Amino acid sequence: MLQIFDVIIEKTSGRGIYDITPKLKTWLLNQNFTNGLLTLNIQHTSASLLINENYDPDVLVDLENFFSRLVSDGDPNFIHTTEGPDDMPAHIRTALTQTNVCIPIKNRELIIGTWQGIFLYEHRYQDFIRKVSLHFIGE
Repeated sequence: MLQIFDVIIEKTSGRGIYDITPKLKTWLLNQNFTNGLLTLNIQHTSASLLINENYDPDVLVDLENFFSRLVSDGDPNFIHTTEGPDDMPAHIRTALTQTNVCIPIKNRELIIGTWQGIFLYEHRYQDFIRKVSLHFIGE
């Protein structure tokens, strides 16, 4: 059995959904394994990971519009506003999505659906350098 730990970096330019699938595919091509399980973990409390449609960009727009209605920036009920009106909404969005995803790997390829992609979902307005930890276990 083989284990590999690594990190990919995604520079975000404010709130949005960033496709990290190409970075993951490139990473896979540069590894010495064939089959196993890849676990992704985002190391931040105001960004998350999604697996969703990567064909029609309207899906990503609709997701952001939905979350904007669900969790409003500047809600007067939030007391945690240390870093601004998007601070607590970012934490809630993270709690409602996911910070870890596991993806099977077969023949050095991600086993995801034809129309699926893997995304980093930035919940803050500022630019950030986000780290996604990778842990592969397999052969």
